[in-house]
Amino acid sequence: MCLVTNIQKYSIHDGDGIRTTVFFKGCPLRCAWCHNPETQKFERQILTNREKCTGCMACVNVCPNGAISIEDGKSVTDYEKCTGCGVCVTHCLQNIREVAGKEYTVRELLKELKKDEMFYEESGGGVTLSGGEVMCMDMDYIEELVNGLHRQGITVTIDTSGYAPYGNFKRILPYIDTFLYDIKAMDTEVHKKFIGADNRLILDNLKKLSDDGARIYIRIPTVEGVNADEDSMKKIVSWLVDEKIKVAQVNLLPYHNTGSSKYSRLSCEYMGSEFAVPSNEKMEQLAALFTQAGFSKVKIGG
Repeated sequence: MCLVTNIQKYSIHDGDGIRTTVFFKGCPLRCAWCHNPETQKFERQILTNREKCTGCMACVNVCPNGAISIEDGKSVTDYEKCTGCGVCVTHCLQNIREVAGKEYTVRELLKELKKDEMFYEESGGGVTLSGGEVMCMDMDYIEELVNGLHRQGITVTIDTSGYAPYGNFKRILPYIDTFLYDIKAMDTEVHKKFIGADNRLILDNLKKLSDDGARIYIRIPTVEGVNADEDSMKKIVSWLVDEKIKVAQVNLLPYHNTGSSKYSRLSCEYMGSEFAVPSNEKMEQLAALFTQAGFSKVKIGG
């Protein structure tokens, strides 16, 4: 069984057409600018809007693990003790607590995703599986899910960092229409610093996917101070060309901090406050590097 944090309907930035995007919970990486921090851990978590907390003690009194206390008139959750059971959520008088992570059987999830089939057909859309890192989930579950969608004629897109065993990609490849594949940095040390791991596995998997005939959209989160410069982008372009990666589309995704407010709700610090959004002029210049190298479809944004 896998945990899902959100089923986002009518999405137009996660692949072709109108899509329903499923966000799975759990990721082995720690991107400094991650805008879905509630999907990082593989277990349920409680999010709390402490600004609206009145300190009424209702959550403290019902927590079976003694994980909640009151500090400065506001509730504080000790995540070392919290099991994500959700008892505090149902008893919160201000409705400021929520559980991140819900279980669905494959049948339940297929039923939910099929509800929007009319929009998929009219727009050339379908279902996108995202995260977290969907390729690090229970692959028996994921294979059954994508196979079920495929049998119903619903196109499936995988949004991935590429940081997973290639066997996971191989087993679902027959059912996947498109991979949205992130490249964040070619420099290994830069990748370790801002992403939390070496990029060797990511690049190796991308090469294998391309060789195996996958349809690939390269997506590059573009962040000032990390990779929003000509030298960094030229390294990505050169690698793609040298390795003969078959790329259907390149998307340069300007940095944004829309998920930063979630961090305080998880009692953790947002590490992306130092980053900045590249200017429109800069984005156009970087996009031109790919066009000049022969990539026929290059977009700024999703």
